[in-house]
Amino acid sequence: MFTFDIHLDLALNAIEWNRDYRQNVPTIRLSEQGMTDKPDRSRGVVSLPDLRRGQIGLVVATQIARFNQTDSSLPGAGWNSPQQAWAMTQAQLAWYQSMEDDGWMRQITNRQQLDEHVAMWLDASIPTEQKPIGFILSLEGADSLVNLTYLEKAYAYGLRALGPAHYSTGRYAPGTGLSGPLTPMGRDLLREMDALGMILDVTHLTDDGFDQALELYQGPIWASHHNCRSLVPHQRQLTDGQIIRLAERGAIIGGCLDAWMLKPGLTQRVPFQSHTFGVTLETLIDHYDHICQLTGSSRYCAIGSDLDGTYGLEQSPADLDTIADVQNLRGLLLKRGYSPDDVAAIFHGNGLRFLHTAWSAQ
Repeated sequence: MFTFDIHLDLALNAIEWNRDYRQNVPTIRLSEQGMTDKPDRSRGVVSLPDLRRGQIGLVVATQIARFNQTDSSLPGAGWNSPQQAWAMTQAQLAWYQSMEDDGWMRQITNRQQLDEHVAMWLDASIPTEQKPIGFILSLEGADSLVNLTYLEKAYAYGLRALGPAHYSTGRYAPGTGLSGPLTPMGRDLLREMDALGMILDVTHLTDDGFDQALELYQGPIWASHHNCRSLVPHQRQLTDGQIIRLAERGAIIGGCLDAWMLKPGLTQRVPFQSHTFGVTLETLIDHYDHICQLTGSSRYCAIGSDLDGTYGLEQSPADLDTIADVQNLRGLLLKRGYSPDDVAAIFHGNGLRFLHTAWSAQ
């Protein structure tokens, strides 16, 4: 089934992990044998060939570069000035552009491009290995925007979604692990995003930041990679009230496959707990069930896998070897009692409907 994954950190891995994503997953793993500089070396699960193999023809692909204000050991940290962080996002942009030049990817910035791309992927006469992966560019954490003129530069090269926060402190918003509202710069950022018609990603915002963002922002909103706090009690997850408010705004919520976010009791960066705790792809459906029960519909559920999001096999569901295995959710959802229409909505329909609405003026 054609699949839309609304959160993947592809360029981060290509540039900072030095992974050649044109190679398949087994080849990338083999190339990293014996390396210890990253916790997920030789354990990656994503590649462009495996995206094609898994019929994941459309993704939200990120740029990400944090500015170190406090702890440089946090995920996504590493740059000592916003200017350096901006430079890294531009290296990531250059990688996406080179993948376009080579025919591996295709940037999607408007409704017409979206419809043409989906039609191409649904055309069975075109071999899958010839189909580029469509990508919508998103910025995860806004630290790299030196000032608001940089948002306009980014929009000009195709940035269409933005999450102001990531982990810990942020120039525009505090993120996961902290509390408190948006910064004054963050409030200005939302106003400028609104004027440009961008998609606001509430992922990683604090509870205060979430409340403030929904009050301030008038445009389209999604939660690109989130699960349910009622099932896994952690600030990184969405409360029932937040889920309901997102549904009222017509948002979609991308179910995340990071194992510690799927079942209570797991700890980040402790490898292979998914086997001990019985975390599988079906565990994600528990979170979908919860969202459906709260909202009365499957129309707000999507896939936001976050695979290779600074973790690999060691922090993925136990029954997942590569991202192509996301296709197995189809049978699991049907077995759980979801209708074929519900399954299609989760795999791509809800995301496409969201974008048609968000980009209706284009």
